[in-house]
Parts: sequence; structure tokens; C-alpha cells
Amino acid sequence: MYGFELSFIWAGIIALSVLIYVILDGFDLGVGLLFPLTKDEGERNVMMNSVAPIWDGNETWLVLGGGGLFAVFPLAYAVVMPALYMPIILMLLGLVFRGVAFEYRWRTKRWKPMWDAAFFGGSLTASLCQGIALGALVQGIEVEGRAYGGGWWDWLTPFSILTGVAVTVGYAMLGATWLNMKLEGRIQSHMRRLAWPLAVATIAFMAVVSLWTPFQNDAYFGRWFAWPTAIFSVLVPALVALAVFGLFVGLSRQWDVTPFLSALALFVLGFIGIGISFYPYIVPSSLTIVEAAAPDESLAFTLVGTLVLLPMILGYTAYAYWVFRGKIDPDEGYH
Repeated sequence: MYGFELSFIWAGIIALSVLIYVILDGFDLGVGLLFPLTKDEGERNVMMNSVAPIWDGNETWLVLGGGGLFAVFPLAYAVVMPALYMPIILMLLGLVFRGVAFEYRWRTKRWKPMWDAAFFGGSLTASLCQGIALGALVQGIEVEGRAYGGGWWDWLTPFSILTGVAVTVGYAMLGATWLNMKLEGRIQSHMRRLAWPLAVATIAFMAVVSLWTPFQNDAYFGRWFAWPTAIFSVLVPALVALAVFGLFVGLSRQWDVTPFLSALALFVLGFIGIGISFYPYIVPSSLTIVEAAAPDESLAFTLVGTLVLLPMILGYTAYAYWVFRGKIDPDEGYH
């Protein structure tokens, strides 16, 4: 029972880390996706400056989620990584190019177009690969014994491509609502206008993925449409409708904060939906949370350090957002 409780505590910590990464790094990846949609150098500068102080801190949560999976669910890590080597490697390369572009584009004029392209290309690659990896995990990973039993290209399917595009469009919507909140003037109006079609497309993709997901696995279908868990089939869509209402009302009334918070709510609800589908598996239909967990002693030892570090990470993340709150001054930031 002791190990059972610890494994589920750790599953919650990793799920929280991944969720925080998605909603925080999602909007700054979205800023990169929107970068080519303005040619004005000053506008591009303030777009990048809106995330420059926080983007690297956002990626702390990816390290925590990935490192936590390796430390406390080594069997799941050993199965998932070989199955998703290609999208994960491409995602990391995209994040590397994007991070380098943050620094180098301010230090050159001749090569600035190349670093602008790297900023966009890295954001696009990372977004697509995160969505594809998610889709591949949702559709299931073949396990033989205690190892990955599938092929090199099993991750590439119509469903995973759909989720890749869906996540990318969703990140662009997050980026547009973030820039609407942080910027002023013509660029703010431009991003607010872009948020409309991106929001409509995101909602459409969420609907298609949600309808397709239960047919990926019989367990998903039973969990969403069998009593008592069928109540989520009513509750989650109702909350999504409320978030959609807040998003469109906020955009139509030209509010700054409400559209962004509503867009974040859509991602949180989507993540909750995936969690409902997965539970109690960490690798769907192959490995449960308990089966994949490390020994009790390892879970307890790593939990002590995590319970010290987690509040510290939450604290400095919240402090960074507090310090850099409000609108972006075009004359401040990277130059």
C-alpha cells in the first residue's frame, strides 16, 4: 500500500510538471510560430522581449517531468523513449535552435534573417513534435515483456499527425492571446485579430481529437462512456464551452487578460481529458502506474528532495512573472 501511494503521488507530480510546461512554454512557442506574421522589426523585437525573461525558466518544467519519469518510472521511460526517439530528438533540436536564436539575433544585423528563421523553425519543430509524441502515446505503444516491441516508424500515423497539427495551432492561439495581453498599439490589434481564427481552429481540432481518441483504444471508450466515469463526458465539455465563451467574449470586448486565461483553461481541460483516458496507466494499456514505478525506497528518497525543490521552482517562476508583469516597453529588454 505504501508503494502504491507513493507511485500515485509521483504520477501526480510528473503530470503537474508536464501540464505547467505545456501551458507556460506553449505560449512562448506560440510567439515563435507567429513571428513571420509581422515584418516590422520593432514589432518583432517586442514580441521576442515579451518572453525573453521567462522562456528558459518555463523549460525547467520539461526537465523536471522528463527527469522525474526517468528516476521514478524507469520501466515507462525505457519503453516510451525508444518508441518516440525521433520526435523527441527533433523536439530537443528545435528547442536548441530556438534558444540560440534568442541570444544571437540581437548581436548581428547581417545574419538576423537566419536567426529569425531559426526562432520560427525551432518553435514549429518543437510544437509539431510535442503533438506527434502525444498522439503516439495516446494511440498506444507496443510492449513485449518489459521492452518496446514496435517498429521505428510506429509513432507516425494519421492520428499522431493530427495531434501534432492540433497542438501547433493551439500554441499559436496561446501566443496570440499572450501578445494581446502583453503588447500595445498596432501589434496588439494584429494579434487579437489572429487569435480569432486560431481559436476557432483550435476548438475544431480539439473536437476532432476528442471524438477520435475513444476509438484508439477500447479502454478509452469504456472510460468515457461507461457509468460512473461517463459523467466526465458531460462535465469536461461543459467546462470547455465555458472557456470558449470567455475566450470569444474577451476577444470581442478587447479585453487583455481574459482571452489568455481562457485559452490556458482550454489546454488544462484537454490535459485533464487525456489524464482521464490514461488512468491508471502510464503507458496506455501496457503499463500501469504501479507496475512501472521504481522500488519504494527510491520513490521515498527522491520524493524528499522533490518536495524541497518543487516549492522553490514554483516560487521563482511566480516571482519572474510578477517582476515582468504588465505591458512591454518597446525601449526596454534585449537590444
